[in-house]
Amino acid sequence: MLVFTLMLILEIVLAVWTIKTEGERKKYLKNRLMIRTAQMAVFFLSMLLPGINLDMRFKMLLLVLVILWIYALVLWLAKRKTATGRLSKAKSVAKATLAVVLFAFASVPAFLFTDYEGLETTGQYKVKTAEDIWVDNSRVEEFEQDGSKREVPVHFYYPEVEGDVKEGGFPLIIFSHGAFGYYQSNTSTYMELASRGYVVVSLDHPYHSFYTVDTDGKVITVDPGFMQEVQYVNENNTPETDIFDYSSKWLKLRTDDMNFVIDTIKLAKKKDIHTSEDVMNAIKMADDNNIGLFGHSLGGATSVTVGRQREEVKAVIDLDGTMLGEQIAYENGRYEFNEEPYPIPILAVDTEYHYQAALEYGDLYVNNKVIENAVDGREVYFKDAGHMNFTDLPLFSPVLANKLGTGTIDEVECIKKTNEIVCMFFDHYLKNEGEVVLQEYYE
Repeated sequence: MLVFTLMLILEIVLAVWTIKTEGERKKYLKNRLMIRTAQMAVFFLSMLLPGINLDMRFKMLLLVLVILWIYALVLWLAKRKTATGRLSKAKSVAKATLAVVLFAFASVPAFLFTDYEGLETTGQYKVKTAEDIWVDNSRVEEFEQDGSKREVPVHFYYPEVEGDVKEGGFPLIIFSHGAFGYYQSNTSTYMELASRGYVVVSLDHPYHSFYTVDTDGKVITVDPGFMQEVQYVNENNTPETDIFDYSSKWLKLRTDDMNFVIDTIKLAKKKDIHTSEDVMNAIKMADDNNIGLFGHSLGGATSVTVGRQREEVKAVIDLDGTMLGEQIAYENGRYEFNEEPYPIPILAVDTEYHYQAALEYGDLYVNNKVIENAVDGREVYFKDAGHMNFTDLPLFSPVLANKLGTGTIDEVECIKKTNEIVCMFFDHYLKNEGEVVLQEYYE
C-alpha cells in the first residue's frame, strides 16, 4: 500500500506540475522523465522495507515502471528540441489516470499474496522436487472437442539421499486438491512428509484445478461449466438427485486421474516410461505397495474412494471433505451408503462447523457412517478453523483464503498441527512407527 501510494502521489505531482506550466510539451517531456526516474528510485529504495523484494509479487510493477521509464526517456531524447504545443488539462489528467490504472493492475499480486516462503521442515532429509505431465491414452479429454487424451500433471516431493538408495525404501503418498484448487495447495505438508522419508506426489486435476499447463505449454484454467456446477450444487434448495449426479461425475474424473497416476508409477517400476531422470529417481525410491492417500475437500473425497478400491493403499486422510464416493444412490428421499466396512485406517480432519453439522445429521451423514463402520476410523476437528485453514493458502494469500473461507484460528499453528497429525497417522500405518494419539479437537 505504501509503495502504491507513493507512485500515486508522484503521478498526481506530474499532472499538477503539467497543468501549472500550462501543459508546455517540452517541459512535460522533461518533467515526466524526472517523475518516472523518481518512481524507479522509490521502488528500489522501498526494497529496504520488510516484505518488499523482487519476487513474483512485485515483478509486474517493476516491469510497468521500466516500460514507462524507457518510453519517457526515448520520447524526451527524440523530441526534447522539437516538441511544440501544449497538453490540455483533460489530457494531463487522462495520462495520469492511465498510469495509475497500470500501477494498480501491476500491484494486484502484491495485494493478493504475501512473501511466504514455506514452513521449516523437521525431518532428517532435505527435499528434492520433480514434475511431469502424464498422458492417459485410454481416456478422451471430456473438456475438449478435438479428441485429445486426458493429461495429468504430477509433482514429486522426495528425500534427497546420498549414495545408493534402497529401491522402494520410502512409502508413497498421493495428494488430491480441492475444487478450484492447485497442486501446491498443501506444499508445507508435502515438504514435511518428504523430509521425514516419504515420496509424495501431488497431482493436478485439469479443468478442476485453478490452472495447469498441458504438454503443449498451454495454460488450462478451471472450466467455467464446472464452476457453475459447483455453484449450483452449493445453492439452497438444489435437488439432492442433481447433487448426487454432479458429485458422482466429478469423482469419476478425479478417481480415474488418481488411479492412472498409481498405475503409471507401478508401470515405471517394470519398464521405462517417457519421463525425466529426476521423476524416475523419485519413483524408484517409492514403495508402490505401501501407499497413503490424502486430499482436501473434493480431493479428500477422491482419496477416500480410491482407498476402498486398491489393496496397496494402507491409510487415508480426508481434510474437511464430504466422503461423496461412499454415497451409492439417492432414492426415496434419502441417500444410500456403502454398508461394507471401510477396509483400512481412515482419519477425518474437520472444521468445528463441519463437525457440529455432522452431529446434527447423525446417521444421515455419510462421513459419520464411514467412520463408524471403518475397521479403524478416527475423527478430529479444529475450533475456529475455516475450510481453507487446512491448506497453505491463508499463509501466502490471506485475501483469497478469506474469500474462500477461513476462521479466526492462527493460520500458521493450524497448518503446522495439521501437518503433525498427517505425519503421525502415516508414520504409524505406513512405517509402523509411533502411536496415533489424537485429541478430540484442537484450537
